[in-house]
Amino acid sequence: MKIILKQDVYNLGEEGDICVVADGYARNYLIPKKIAVSHNNMNFAELKSKALAIAKRKEEKRKDALSVKEKIEELSLEIKVSAGDSGKLFGAVTSATIVEALSKEGLHIEKKKLDVPSHTIKMVGNYSVKVRLYENETADLKIIVVNERLAEIKEKEDAAASRAAVVEVKSEFDEDEDEPLMEDDDKDAINEIEADSVDDVVETVSEKEEQE
Repeated sequence: MKIILKQDVYNLGEEGDICVVADGYARNYLIPKKIAVSHNNMNFAELKSKALAIAKRKEEKRKDALSVKEKIEELSLEIKVSAGDSGKLFGAVTSATIVEALSKEGLHIEKKKLDVPSHTIKMVGNYSVKVRLYENETADLKIIVVNERLAEIKEKEDAAASRAAVVEVKSEFDEDEDEPLMEDDDKDAINEIEADSVDDVVETVSEKEEQE
């Protein structure tokens, strides 16, 4: 059966595309869900009238896809999982795991758009996952699967090292505070200036008293 898509359908086509599908698929799913309409003169004429608006939406989708691609390829997605000392996971990292981790980064990708090596990841290590975007655009997502227990140990060690560094800096600062702020020669010069000032005041007061 020939249909006209009213929205993008993965592995079938994009909004405005004319496709041929099984009758049952069209009548039982695509048309009742308003994902597509049957191809006839009236629906084709409506498609032509909306061609400009559809083309504009496609261009916006291309721009959005490029923006998402840039964000994905700048990202190194760390996923912490339970694993044994050999690096074998107690379970697996799946498309659903990756989608959840991406959502925490503000990236919302459908599971079916991820090409996970061997469908699941079962060992710690570095991986590259292909993400299919709009049209033929794809992005390479870097994934680092780490042993959750070892990651926690490293975080504690890093935190301890940071605290030790702060204590060391504070200790050095405290030692600096114990040092004199001025050299002895500078202090003597200031004392002489202050003494001269006092003498001047006394002399001025004495002169006024004599005049009275």
